Amino acid sequence: MLKSFVPLFVMTFFICLFIVLMQFLWKYIHELVGKGLSIDVIAELFFYAALTMIPLALPLAILLASLMTFGNLGENFELTAMKASGISLIRVMKPLTVLMVIISIAAFFFQNDVLPVAQAKMYTLLYSIRQKSPELEIPEGVFYDQIPGYNLFVKSKNRDTGTLYDIMIYDISKGFDNAGVILADSGKLATSADNTHLVLTLWKGEQFENLRDQRFGGGGASMPYRRESFSYKEILLKFDANFNRMDEQGMRNQYVGKNIAQLQHTIDSVGHRIDSIGTGYGKEIVQTAFFGVPNMNIPASRPQITSTQQEDGKEEPQEAEIEKIPDVKMDRPLNVDSIFHSTTSGRAMNYLNLALVKARRYLGEYQYKGLMMDDDRRSIRRHAIELQKKFTLSFACIIFFFIGAPLGAIIRKGGLGMPLVISVFLFIFYYIIDNTGYKLARDGKIDVWAGMWLSSAVLLPLGIFFTYKAVRDSAVFNADAYRNLVRRLFGLRESRTALMMKEVRIEECDQAKAIEMVTQLKANAAEMAATLAQKMSYKQYLLYGMRCDDLHNLSAELENTVSYISNTTDLELLNMASAWPTLPTLWIYRPFPSKWMGMLAMILFPIGIALYLAALLERKHLLKDLRSIADTKIPETPNKVDNHEHD
Repeated sequence: MLKSFVPLFVMTFFICLFIVLMQFLWKYIHELVGKGLSIDVIAELFFYAALTMIPLALPLAILLASLMTFGNLGENFELTAMKASGISLIRVMKPLTVLMVIISIAAFFFQNDVLPVAQAKMYTLLYSIRQKSPELEIPEGVFYDQIPGYNLFVKSKNRDTGTLYDIMIYDISKGFDNAGVILADSGKLATSADNTHLVLTLWKGEQFENLRDQRFGGGGASMPYRRESFSYKEILLKFDANFNRMDEQGMRNQYVGKNIAQLQHTIDSVGHRIDSIGTGYGKEIVQTAFFGVPNMNIPASRPQITSTQQEDGKEEPQEAEIEKIPDVKMDRPLNVDSIFHSTTSGRAMNYLNLALVKARRYLGEYQYKGLMMDDDRRSIRRHAIELQKKFTLSFACIIFFFIGAPLGAIIRKGGLGMPLVISVFLFIFYYIIDNTGYKLARDGKIDVWAGMWLSSAVLLPLGIFFTYKAVRDSAVFNADAYRNLVRRLFGLRESRTALMMKEVRIEECDQAKAIEMVTQLKANAAEMAATLAQKMSYKQYLLYGMRCDDLHNLSAELENTVSYISNTTDLELLNMASAWPTLPTLWIYRPFPSKWMGMLAMILFPIGIALYLAALLERKHLLKDLRSIADTKIPETPNKVDNHEHD
């Protein structure tokens, strides 16, 4: 099993890794093109990107490899031979299960030790590439703004010599108020030797610029300017074309560059800060005297106020301070309505305006505090998501194996055709659920652990189901079973296949017995048709149904009679049995097995009347089938066919 699985796993892993790496390339292609990057920088970026894509490619590779391995075994009947010799599917999967446990443990340590370093290096390198200035490729007929502080327009250019014609340059490096304009018939653009400046050589042109910020000072209508005509001019523009790496430590401090211990430390420290700040805000709200009225449940601490010395030596508070900090002591809740309605309309309006202004101010203050705390909560969620990812990958590897291996044993199709289609479908299903859980956890809609384990919780029952079905050799993809289920649910009838003369008969058909069985069948069908012809009330149908037990017995009798007649050599009997319809036993004949459920359907009138009308229609079809069986004409003279003459 290991020799069959490992080569397929290695092959599918690199195929899946290449596919997800191409997805990374298409996502960031616009940031790489035109930067003049060297091959070693691009190769380094793709190496780190490949490492970061392993958690995405590994589960898909396990699913595809296990499907192909067990599909090949089933297609070549090797699984059948193993089961015939007494080896169960669980025993066949045992060595691969041990391998999956080893891969899951390795995936955990990769997520914890290798992936943070690779992600930090990749994002640092990617941000460094974003900061690099693009290569100069001046277009024709449009303004080019990739040179900082300058807008350059070129009407045409000679691609062989690099000469630019009909040049217009807007110099906004000193601000829009001091913008300069340069017009030239032709010119050339080159990079300095150290790749830190551009040398622009111009021929036959003019230059115009404002002088507001220079020694002439102020603005106004008489602002000075300078105009210059030249036949040859060189301009030095600052343009760093080198590739400068950013410091990697900044990215290592982010959640993508931390292991489990560092993530947990950050979550604890930020959580402690949020708790302390929240406690402080809560105390502040409780102790704040809104509109000058303190909380009556909080002991009032008498404020310190300034005082003046009277002639008798006693101190008296200043009047201004008394108005600023009133001494209000509450022994019961304040009746605001009585105060509001007892005043004049003008003062009432002033009270409302004052309350509205203060309420808006308080609202703005606490909304700002809430936003500041939301940043910390968002940081905790991102760190917690990264912490849960260390474990979800390992569990996903085991789940995908227990989906792929039993599913391959069930479908029994090897190669890359059917397994690839099923693997892509299941992985897309997994990716959608996983991404949905990730976004819900990131936005705080659900708990982080619930969002990150959502995909595993959905796929785990699927793996258990497929493993159970594969061990019991159940026909999960048996089309006939699902077709019969749909036929029973929707009341679809199945036409009887015409009976053909058998060349070899294990049991001979006695003509007299066959006619006796047909006679009895006709009598029973006529009796049930007479019963069904009677009117069935709404209450009777919902409580008792349509004599389902008798219908089951009659259907079984019909099939036994047809089976017995199929061994006859009489063509008329064969044609008669072939013309009989099938008698389906549908759920709508008695939708509710107990009376209390039928009574509930009677109370819920729309449901009950819909079932009743559908049952009346189905009853009409059933009555037609019973009458066709009851009106069957039994052949009087046997029309036997001798097998030797027939041959």
